[in-house]
Amino acid sequence: MKQIHFTFFTLFFIFSSLNAQVFDPVKWSTSVEKISETEYDLVATATIDEGWHLYSQEVYEDGPVSTRFSFSESDTFKLVGDTSEGKGKTINDPVFEMKIKFFEDRAEFKQRINVLSEALSVVKGEVEFMVCDDEKCLPPNYVDLTFQIKAPEDDSELNFSANSNDSKILKPVTWDTSVEKISSTEFILVSKAKIDKNWHLYSQSVPEDGPIATHFTYETQEGYELVENTSEAIGKTVNDPVFEMKIKYFEDEAEFKQRITLDDSTIKTITAEVEFMACDDKQCLAPSYVDLNFDLTKSVQLSESEILATPEREADTRGLWSIFLVAFLSGFVALLTPCVFPMIPMTVSFFIKQSKSKAKGISNAIIYGLSIIVIYVLLGTIITAIFGADALNALATNVWFNLLFFILLVVFAISFLGAFEIVLPNSWANKADRQADKGGLIGIFFMALALAIISFSCTGPIVGTILVEAASKGGIAPVIGMLGFSSAIALPFALFAAFPGWLNSLPKSGGWLNTVKVVLGFLELAFAFKFLSQADLVLQLHFLEREVFLAIWIAIFGALALYLLGKMQLPHDSPLQHISVGRLLLGLLTLSFTVYMIPGLWGAPLNLISAFPPPLDYAESPYGVGNSKTGGSFMSGSQEELPEGAHILAPYDIVSFNDYEKGMAYAKKVNKPVMIDFTGHACVNCRKMEQNVWVKNRVLQLLKNDVVLISLYVDDKRKLPEGEQLDSKLKPGKKLKYIGQKWSEFQTINYKTNTQPFYALVGHDGEDLIEPVGYTPDVDDYYDWLSNGIDNFK
Repeated sequence: MKQIHFTFFTLFFIFSSLNAQVFDPVKWSTSVEKISETEYDLVATATIDEGWHLYSQEVYEDGPVSTRFSFSESDTFKLVGDTSEGKGKTINDPVFEMKIKFFEDRAEFKQRINVLSEALSVVKGEVEFMVCDDEKCLPPNYVDLTFQIKAPEDDSELNFSANSNDSKILKPVTWDTSVEKISSTEFILVSKAKIDKNWHLYSQSVPEDGPIATHFTYETQEGYELVENTSEAIGKTVNDPVFEMKIKYFEDEAEFKQRITLDDSTIKTITAEVEFMACDDKQCLAPSYVDLNFDLTKSVQLSESEILATPEREADTRGLWSIFLVAFLSGFVALLTPCVFPMIPMTVSFFIKQSKSKAKGISNAIIYGLSIIVIYVLLGTIITAIFGADALNALATNVWFNLLFFILLVVFAISFLGAFEIVLPNSWANKADRQADKGGLIGIFFMALALAIISFSCTGPIVGTILVEAASKGGIAPVIGMLGFSSAIALPFALFAAFPGWLNSLPKSGGWLNTVKVVLGFLELAFAFKFLSQADLVLQLHFLEREVFLAIWIAIFGALALYLLGKMQLPHDSPLQHISVGRLLLGLLTLSFTVYMIPGLWGAPLNLISAFPPPLDYAESPYGVGNSKTGGSFMSGSQEELPEGAHILAPYDIVSFNDYEKGMAYAKKVNKPVMIDFTGHACVNCRKMEQNVWVKNRVLQLLKNDVVLISLYVDDKRKLPEGEQLDSKLKPGKKLKYIGQKWSEFQTINYKTNTQPFYALVGHDGEDLIEPVGYTPDVDDYYDWLSNGIDNFK
């Protein structure tokens, strides 16, 4: 991420002419400490005003913007390791729901360098940072730093007054790096975020339409490979009232680990970048980017016990346990299919009758069960070996493989519904049977293989679904999935061989076994559309929008309810005289679920299944079936087209602009005042205002009918077209490259503040109709402010 630089003198001149509402809570100074003849520490010291705090270099994704240092490239010196920082203060931030580290009063950062040339006299750098107090946050700010290097023979420390600037940027998260050595070719890159008190940093995985997640990008170079994904600590998961979803975040501190394998022993340093966001109870900071440097020469050797106890291993273990449990339960479901269930009493009776003693029969049955486990685990191992641990996860998140998974699950579903059977070649089963006739351990193994082949028409779709789901986890998840599935299949053979009296309690085979297959077929079909939806969302085709997805699910589960209640039959069903109580209850439950989904067509959030359908705004109409894309309220119900540059802000049904010029032009045309809404995609208090204040009917009516809304997102990271990149008025010589930077500077220059949310009611020439306001959670106060401003316009 390219930074926008500016000098102290320029800032001093500009901001001295601005109103005092532009805050300047952080002052920077620099100094140099000599370590040896060729090593120096560049020291950047931040002096922080009372009541304000500066974020660490390490904050989690979706947390506030972290402090970040960048240094000019030169052949006269090189950086050694990452920029270090003081201890700071780490808190559990209730807004971002994570541990966030920040500094109060004073913060010191150090960057060690190796001097490569005696010609080096000055090192230039830049710091990007963000600051907050208990009520507001300031947008990211940039300060140029100059470090004066003395001659090597002078051991004294130099102080250089750095840019005094009007920084409004808090920095509650700082980052440290280290390297753990597993072997000569395997290392763990450790990124540790220290989070200030009352701040939190978001996890790497957050639901769609949630806050910005922490994201690591490692430099691409030959000589090393990443192993699996970056792991993270346990963190804290809460139900976020703003985003209306479960979100994981970190408080105080968080540790992320990335395993690598090294092919080139000459590689000494690996660089990366972390993008993250931090919030506290009152505000969120714009996304921040921090460069990370990992020095392999300073790695710490881990013992085997330490390797097994690393947080990422614990997190991976929990994920693998969930895969095992799901697969284990799926194995029990497979037992109830017509291909497997009748084999249980037949196989157990065979072992008991053919064995010379009961103990021998039990041992043979146990070996038979273990053989089943070996066969399925071998299948998972082959899948992992063919595609690779990392490749499985990459394939699972790829658009085309999501489409492939969709097709596979549809084929499996149609097979379960009775259209055809998926079978392996008969020659495979015949060969396995011939080997089984030889007896002994080899014979028992091939008996198990024959069962796996013969039952494939029932177990194949379930196994395929488990492998698809396990692929999304990466690593050895397919192996663990097959271990769980096969364990459930094998367990009954060992138990019934040990306790043959239990066989009498088994229900008789019958039509109910086919019913199990059909129910699985409906579930497979519904699950398939989740993969199709993921591909559609990535490609933004809007082919499978929310209404279409829900309509398909309503049809699938409605048909399943009719089937369970005996109102429809499929090809392999037995004649049905009556339905059992259990089938009736399951049918009623399915019917209730179908009815529950119907309001989703009219915009209901459907929290029980929120992870499956597309988000609310990915719809033909965010207001549900029966409303137009304009929400039926534009121009008081007229059928006019939306003006150029406008869109409907869902679900509030407000005509909104994201471009100032287009919004002002429209306001003049319709002769209405303008409400400028300085906001951010990750601004929590902005969402609180929208969800708790704007939705009140009297406020909403004013926003819909009496003003023209212009929402300017100061954290919009889309690049400005090359022809529209503007020269910064606050930082001469610098270009505004992002849309968010354009609106942030617009707010600072015109309103002498840079916190969000911030609302201004203006006339057609941009003059204020009333004093602008910030976060105003009291509905009466906000309504009065709106009303008075509108009256002043009239």
